[in-house]
Amino acid sequence: MTEYRVVFTPESMAQLSTLFSVIARASSSEIAGRYVEAVVARCEGLRHFPLRGARRDDIRPGLRLTHYRGRTVILFNVSGDEVAIIGVFHGGQDYGAAL
Repeated sequence: MTEYRVVFTPESMAQLSTLFSVIARASSSEIAGRYVEAVVARCEGLRHFPLRGARRDDIRPGLRLTHYRGRTVILFNVSGDEVAIIGVFHGGQDYGAAL
């Protein structure tokens, strides 16, 4: 089985940091850390199954998305043997407008 390399764009890293801050303010740093780690693990899981999720060529050619716990949308592209995480949106944020 081919294993893909998962990379995070600077924008997706900033979004993960913001997600951590929002959850930490609403609950605790421990809960925020666990949630963000789980989102990252979901992203890392794309290394084995990069074509999971839905295609969203209507937003951007080659764009795919998957969800984590129904409230977090993970946007990514697959090119060659690389999965690029390009966005992590939470709680109904308008990812289409952001791209």
